[in-house]
Amino acid sequence: MLKPEDAKTLPELIRSTAAAFGDNVAIRLAGDEGAGGSVSFREIDARSSQIARGLLAQGIGKGARVGFIFGNAPEFLVIFAAVARIGAVAIPISTMIRANELVRVLRQSDVSGLIVQREYLGHDYVQRLLDALPGLAQAARGHIALPEVPYLRWIVSTGPDLPAPLDDIAGLAEAGASIGEDLLAAVEAEVHPTDQIVEIYTSGSMALPKGVRHNHGAVMFRCHYLRSMLNIERGAQVTAQLPFFWVGGLMMYLLPSWEAGATVVCPQRTLNNSRVAMGSVLTDDDVKALARQPKPWWGLGMSETLGPYSYADDFRAPGYPLCAPMDHFADGYEIRLADAEDRPVADGEVGEMQIRGYPVSPGLHKMERAAYFTADGYYRTGDLCLREGSRVHFVGRSGDMINAAGSNVSPAEVEMELQALDGVQAAYVVGLPDKERGQLVAAAVVAEDVRDLDFQWLEGELRKKLSPYKVPRGWVQITRDEVPLLHSNKVSRRQIEQLLAERLARG
Repeated sequence: MLKPEDAKTLPELIRSTAAAFGDNVAIRLAGDEGAGGSVSFREIDARSSQIARGLLAQGIGKGARVGFIFGNAPEFLVIFAAVARIGAVAIPISTMIRANELVRVLRQSDVSGLIVQREYLGHDYVQRLLDALPGLAQAARGHIALPEVPYLRWIVSTGPDLPAPLDDIAGLAEAGASIGEDLLAAVEAEVHPTDQIVEIYTSGSMALPKGVRHNHGAVMFRCHYLRSMLNIERGAQVTAQLPFFWVGGLMMYLLPSWEAGATVVCPQRTLNNSRVAMGSVLTDDDVKALARQPKPWWGLGMSETLGPYSYADDFRAPGYPLCAPMDHFADGYEIRLADAEDRPVADGEVGEMQIRGYPVSPGLHKMERAAYFTADGYYRTGDLCLREGSRVHFVGRSGDMINAAGSNVSPAEVEMELQALDGVQAAYVVGLPDKERGQLVAAAVVAEDVRDLDFQWLEGELRKKLSPYKVPRGWVQITRDEVPLLHSNKVSRRQIEQLLAERLARG
């Protein structure tokens, strides 16, 4: 197994895979073998070299921050490679991001340049930019200066009829002709494993999205490990079930397959993040899609840890939550369950999962390290778990836990039992302020059809399975369309709380 000190950089991976696998297909669109529908390992090297040299000609160099919005397609890999091979920081942005969220991420991330796919699955991202930044329409080409995004200076995109402030990405590639391959090679040689390669933005289900920093060495180390864990072999066809802008898609599909010389196949649509988050209840279609992985598994992981750090071989059946006990721990991590004072808890007690090691993010952008790390260097994941010998059981998120009359209630546990009842398609359980109990357990429930749910019956069935203090005392029925989603497609717990509070107040 690769040791941290032997980890390489992405420029080295680009060169080595081009030499080893040449014209083999690295990534392709499902069902599309035409022009642009697939890219070979050698073409990744050539096309990303063009864009990389164009960025250098633009004055973009080591440490510069470049955002990009692309769906799962060959272009995502080409742009990511181009940015990373010159030592710049790649900031992938969700294709599901809304206009107001986009402004927030652009400002928070301090990007100086943005590369945007014109259209993806019917969404016009140039128009979304214009909606998000009204002043953009009056900006001169190549001279963007807006107070909402003070560091953003240029935007390039694909497709025809681009408005004046945006340049065509073809022009960026053409500008690269003025930069020789020898200069690019010299720039690549200066990229070090400790240099930042990517900044992944979290979904923001309970707080504002955070920019998670990762370095070349850590990403390449994890890439190598995950290739082995997932048993991805040269020549394999790996179907990407998750978006590349999310850590799951980037680290579980794109990069390990690239290292292995396997082909990543990109379906038109991917599973959304909420479907595969811990505690989610899986459908038959979800299980079938996930089963197409080289090695099905369940695991605990997050953007801050570059994917799974603990996993299980158990494969959950449809209708059950993604909460299988974890019994494997990945190389490169130290793990402990700790109480509120950061002291390890005894076997059989619930504690926060804390983790440190080479692949763990060195920090969050614009955030004090002490806010998320313990004094001895463990990252506070916020995952509450129970250890049972060599196994770890996921209990819930610390930020989600409800304190009802002095007793802790796990929303995931209540949701699981609710979603197992007849007539319930989905349930979202939160805690609302309550003068007598501290917090009131409340549930927003989606029916399987158009029927009106019988809350009295639901409550009675839950009392057969749960302690009385865990049973919701506030009930609201909502439609599937009313479920508030973030740009990651995760459910917004904060908006669920607001919705329940408003509906219950109205009676």
